[in-house]
Amino acid sequence: METSEKLKRSAEIAVKDILKAKKGEKALIITNPEPDVMNISQALYNALAAAGAIPVIVVQPVKTQFDYSEPAVVAAIKTEPEIILSISRNKLGKDKEAMEHPYILDGKEVNNTYHYLMETKKIRSFWSPSITEDMFIRTVPIDYAELKANCRRLKGYMDKAVRMQITAPGGTDLSVGLSGRETIQDDGDFSAPGAGGNVPAGEVFISPELGTSQGTIVFDGSISVKSGDIVINHPIKATVEKGFVTSLNTNESPEAVILAETIEEGAKAPNPEYAKNARNLGEIGIGLNPAAQITGNMLEDEKAFHTCHIAIGHNYDEDAPAIIHLDGLVRNPTIELFFEDGSSKVILRKGILEA
Repeated sequence: METSEKLKRSAEIAVKDILKAKKGEKALIITNPEPDVMNISQALYNALAAAGAIPVIVVQPVKTQFDYSEPAVVAAIKTEPEIILSISRNKLGKDKEAMEHPYILDGKEVNNTYHYLMETKKIRSFWSPSITEDMFIRTVPIDYAELKANCRRLKGYMDKAVRMQITAPGGTDLSVGLSGRETIQDDGDFSAPGAGGNVPAGEVFISPELGTSQGTIVFDGSISVKSGDIVINHPIKATVEKGFVTSLNTNESPEAVILAETIEEGAKAPNPEYAKNARNLGEIGIGLNPAAQITGNMLEDEKAFHTCHIAIGHNYDEDAPAIIHLDGLVRNPTIELFFEDGSSKVILRKGILEA
């Protein structure tokens, strides 16, 4: 099958199976003037139009996680379309106005209009930072029923756990508190009001209980840094104390030097809380997309089987805000959950699902 036909098929799956777009729904696609993301955006535009939706494409310059979205993009988001798709060469960009004057939702600050409208107006969405045509074609046509079942099963265990222990052959040995936290599942079903996640889909993830993470992480897959995502050739060893990264093996790993520089840049945020949380452990995730591979592109890497990812920076419970969120992969982890009644369960053993 020609690439254009494969791209068309993946776009149709995204619109019909993932979004379940309806006739008359307004759909906003935000993208950049780069070949891969423009081609994907055009294919999605055509698939949405064929489904009877009313799509619009807005193009802005390429943004990094240190940049702000263009005001016109934020203004387009504020029109409250039923569907928003972010198909970015790098990142969508931050919301400057909302960061300076956050929305308050259930007593928590929300510093992005996009996220606020998903919660309050129940916009459906998916976002694909750094997506490529090859990735879109390979990782979208999967068995979503199987993915949803795996996500639901892991979420059921993780939501009940009070602690997680992660070990791995590379040297990771990390304890993470989970009390009061809820697992988020990126299962590829974004048809319900307010639903959203990545495309490619395929992970479950949770924000650690603040101040509880303790131990050692050895990142040995890939990692997000200021210049983008990189495959790790020299493992990065991070010491974690009371929820924060306190040291990196910069004398042994060039990649650790780059990570340290990225964290330091995140710590220059003018808001003291954002600066402090540049070293916070913000996420633990498990990859569940059978078509995903480790390629040096975190959008796909974090979905790969036989991996978990641990992020430094901003968390998903919105109680540890930061201007960075740096995902790093750990290969072949064993993950054991501990429950309030003293019991425990291994859900991943040397990268293989046991749940």
